[in-house]
Amino acid sequence: MRVGHGYDVHRLVPDRDLILGGVRLDYTLGLEGHSDADVLTHAVMDALLGAAGLGDIGRHFPDSDPAYKGIDSQKLLAQVRKLLAAKGYRVGNIDVTVIAQAPKLAPHLAAMEQTLAATLGIDRTRINLKATTEEQLGFTGRGEGISCHAVCLLEE
Repeated sequence: MRVGHGYDVHRLVPDRDLILGGVRLDYTLGLEGHSDADVLTHAVMDALLGAAGLGDIGRHFPDSDPAYKGIDSQKLLAQVRKLLAAKGYRVGNIDVTVIAQAPKLAPHLAAMEQTLAATLGIDRTRINLKATTEEQLGFTGRGEGISCHAVCLLEE
């Protein structure tokens, strides 16, 4: 068994879609980034890559590469899945905490779990998503950005 941790953060800005866990949310702001800036999926990818000893998403999908400009992070997660399979790893489970003052994420968590599970080719019960606020403290509490922590277990 191998354990990995991932963390990501992106600033909220106007004129961008808000995509979390591969699900587009109806919100007035979106996350700034080179790709679709899906902070949740990025944290999951970093946890998976870290557990496998394969570095991080910056090593595999650098933001300096125009090929990844605006890319759907689920496509990147599918590539991570292939890297894991090539090393003989399978996902045991993934546990994620999204930190956002707004919008309310609870109504969307099941759809996000389903999307991530489908991309990874695993049962939805192997993914657990939670959302919390920062009680209006810090940059996330002021609604300036969204951050995410992910932990995973890989099995050989």
